[in-house]
Amino acid sequence: MITTPSHVTYENTSKTVKAAHLTLHYHEAGPASPDAPVVIMLHGGGPGASGWSNFGGNLPVFAEHFRTLLIDQPCYGKSDKPELHQDFFSYAAGKVAALMDELGIARAHFIGNSLGGGTATRMALDHPEKVDKLLLMGPGGISLNLFSADPTEGIKRLFEFSQSPEPTREQMRTFLTTLAYDPSIVTDELVEERYAQAVDPEARVGNARMAASFAKWPQDTLLWREAHRITRPTLLTWGREDRVNPFDGGLLALKAIPDARLHVFPHCGHWAQTEKADEFNRLAIDFFSH
Repeated sequence: MITTPSHVTYENTSKTVKAAHLTLHYHEAGPASPDAPVVIMLHGGGPGASGWSNFGGNLPVFAEHFRTLLIDQPCYGKSDKPELHQDFFSYAAGKVAALMDELGIARAHFIGNSLGGGTATRMALDHPEKVDKLLLMGPGGISLNLFSADPTEGIKRLFEFSQSPEPTREQMRTFLTTLAYDPSIVTDELVEERYAQAVDPEARVGNARMAASFAKWPQDTLLWREAHRITRPTLLTWGREDRVNPFDGGLLALKAIPDARLHVFPHCGHWAQTEKADEFNRLAIDFFSH
């Protein structure tokens, strides 16, 4: 049974499925119609991240139009946290494809934020028959910084938290602040929620295994080299003040992807779906609906 838009909560949208021997946790809501188009949202990779933490606030709006799934990617949230045998983007895309098969979903629109943008891109490259349209938000892998130094401020703060033997709440606050244009959205409640999720021992194992895959197969994560092979209509979205994956990184993807367009949100950081929620929702729904 699919939860309808007027009754969306964490608990009543929470589901699990076994996909290619891996248990994946996800949230699902949508119209009562069984023929509603599907949107799959893939979250970013910061400490304490999950499908709900990234997109829970957007779910009720999207659920009015689409059967909407927020997936905890492998190594995150309540999904399994296996040791990976290939780069994260390829591994996660394979499991998302398997989840679609298990749920009887032939095709879907994809929204990928940051790390999830890399997974969504790999879906379009490796499983194009399962992808309708692609919306990438400050994505990883597909962007290549042209004017910004690497590692960026946001990535440095992420490493400081993740590599600390005993990460602190203050490190979490510092990291989350780099994601936002308006630091006031980084409330004490948000810091506490993300910190509790991030320091959970199982979450730390998942984070370490995800990071190890990037170290083992770095060349496979350079998705910008394959961007010209993306055949699906693609909307690149960026916050102008993104300090994690700066928007100049999207210019190569804009040029390389045959059917790409770019939308830049002013006064916005890495969290367009939160800081510019109304505009982001309208933009995405219009793109997927026409």
